[in-house]
Amino acid sequence: MASSSDRRKKPHKTSTFVPLAALVAAPGRDAARPDPKDGPPCHLCPARCCQYFALQIDAPTPPEEHDQIRWFLAHERVVVWMQEGEWYLEVQNRCKNLQADNRCAIYETRPQICRDYGLPDGDDGPCEFFTDDAEYDLYFDSSESFEVWSREELARRERRLARRRKKYREQRQPAAREALEVMG
Repeated sequence: MASSSDRRKKPHKTSTFVPLAALVAAPGRDAARPDPKDGPPCHLCPARCCQYFALQIDAPTPPEEHDQIRWFLAHERVVVWMQEGEWYLEVQNRCKNLQADNRCAIYETRPQICRDYGLPDGDDGPCEFFTDDAEYDLYFDSSESFEVWSREELARRERRLARRRKKYREQRQPAAREALEVMG
């Protein structure tokens, strides 16, 4: 199996990311590590979540959908990944409201998705501040890496469809013979 499809931990490639949770817990550091139950520690944040966005996409099934993902991956700073059965298109692009000090220029009027992200009881889990790396079932950062996986997956799909077609034909043959006997 292609190495790009192995289950592994892979950091986002948006920056030279060092988890702040690790920095806060570093020896000689007197600040206590923030607790995820208290919400995201925005004042300590390197704005990791503000340097990309990910959109859920359909899992590719027919060859046309595989080709569409190859097209996505032909663009700079785009990755496609699958986690827990869900597929995502990630565009690594810094938010235009992010200031040089990683603070939000529109914090008081920021979109609701920004307000909800990383809350302890949120659907998306804890803020990325509290995670070292994301773990992906599949991760593709180039059309070439996806192509390797895609060829294998499409061949597997074709074998599955061929078995179904054969089974269908085999089930239809006795019924067709019976119909001919009744008519004959």
